[in-house]
Amino acid sequence: MRLLILGTGGMARAHADGFSRIEGVEIVACADLDKEKLATFAILHNIEHQFHSLDEALAWDDFDAVANVTPDKAHYATTMKCLAAGKHVFCEKPLATDYAKATEMADTAEEKGLVGMVNLTYRNVSQIHRAREMVEAGLIGELKHVEASYLQSWLVQPAWGDWREDSQWLWRLSTKHGSNGVLGDVGIHILDFAVYGAHQEIESVSCRLHTFDKAPGNKIQDYVLDANDSFAMTVQFNNGAIGVVHASRWAAGHMNDLHLRLYGDKGGLEVMHNPDGSRLRACVRDDVLTGLWRDIECQPVQTNYERFAEAVKTGFTIEPSFRHAAELQNLLDISMVADDDHHDQEIEHPELMAE
Repeated sequence: MRLLILGTGGMARAHADGFSRIEGVEIVACADLDKEKLATFAILHNIEHQFHSLDEALAWDDFDAVANVTPDKAHYATTMKCLAAGKHVFCEKPLATDYAKATEMADTAEEKGLVGMVNLTYRNVSQIHRAREMVEAGLIGELKHVEASYLQSWLVQPAWGDWREDSQWLWRLSTKHGSNGVLGDVGIHILDFAVYGAHQEIESVSCRLHTFDKAPGNKIQDYVLDANDSFAMTVQFNNGAIGVVHASRWAAGHMNDLHLRLYGDKGGLEVMHNPDGSRLRACVRDDVLTGLWRDIECQPVQTNYERFAEAVKTGFTIEPSFRHAAELQNLLDISMVADDDHHDQEIEHPELMAE
């Protein structure tokens, strides 16, 4: 697979590192509107060809697939151009800024027989795959209750720099700059974590979003700080189980922590992931009688980069697909409506969500 990396910001480094380790994958080109950033990235990763626009790269055409690492609001237009040119696409999350665009992207990839996959990063966590296997095997019985959280602390501690002075953080707080807040940024991750681990689809959701005051007039430079920075939702799964899902950037002491608890009528599972590592615990079988939790050993799984390379090689899309990401986007859009309307919203296509 000959790969073009489109966009050379911070996350593009992870793509370059991930794909460069895969046998049979050659990163042949990169493209970015920022010429200085582009040149630095090309030198750092030893990439031969550089383009100052996607159109230039498509005119050159000597590549098979694209890793789309552009800003969220550019995903739709750039991906559609790539698909029109017959290129397989591995897109950063979220797939698009709304369900209609995401659905169009999924439809187009499927109609053209092209691989369309999304980098839902935490599919790389082996513990969530093992938890899903245990749920599917019936080890916790019928799922009854779910708790899922994604906690960050960068609004209260300068672990990655001061958000008041750094554009990479400020834009995430401003709808004018393309942000849908913590819901759009990490909400898609924790919802995918929940539905994948639970092996269930979400049928309805109630959501509350909140934006806290962060600066005089809630404005810094050209950034209006109006994007939500905390959300809390309750959900119901298709088997009748209920759940609580929440995320915040105000969680002091939690650098980047995901937590999933799954409780059934025969036992429970707990997945914890943070920058220090991942852990899966289980209370099943006879341990339920004494409330004993045991750590579960998990084998490494393919990365999303490896899955995409395999999909392009075989011609068959592997999850997480454009279609799955579109259904997650539908859930995010509905959560915004639920916050406005203050009542539960039904999910139109829940059967596609737990892939």
